[in-house]
Amino acid sequence: MPRNFRQSLLLALLLGFIPAGALTSFAVPLPSDAAPASAQAQPAAQDSLYKRLGGYDALAAVTDDFIGRLVTDPKLGRFFIGFSTDSKARIREHIVDFLCVATGGPCKYTGRDMETAHTGLGITEEDWTITVKALGDTLNKFKVPAREQQEVVNAIVPLKSKMVGK
Repeated sequence: MPRNFRQSLLLALLLGFIPAGALTSFAVPLPSDAAPASAQAQPAAQDSLYKRLGGYDALAAVTDDFIGRLVTDPKLGRFFIGFSTDSKARIREHIVDFLCVATGGPCKYTGRDMETAHTGLGITEEDWTITVKALGDTLNKFKVPAREQQEVVNAIVPLKSKMVGK
């Protein structure tokens, strides 16, 4: 997966504009008939991050909670003012699809790259910190294991330069 796309996904995830490609594992599991016997004995080690996070419905639930945290935050809520109901639904769809693709799922992301999507928003270091905390709170709420949370964080960090100060 191209690095630019991955960065775009993560940025969108962080700010709730696109399903944050906040994930570093893009491995696709081997088909069960092609996997060696030792790999079949430990299927979780071969599963994509998408599967380990619970698939599409889990990503959609995480996205809903994450966006809810951003929209209601006194500092970050300004990024969501003025959107129609349809635009809000589109943002959510982009975020879910972005996360799906970034985690090795079957979706197709059609949104803009992270830098383009966030240029002109005036995102500050404080905004970034609040967003990362909101993401962590969401992942904790859904009891996402530490390994997967770390993969998400590792994937998001490179997006910071594409979003903050643009």
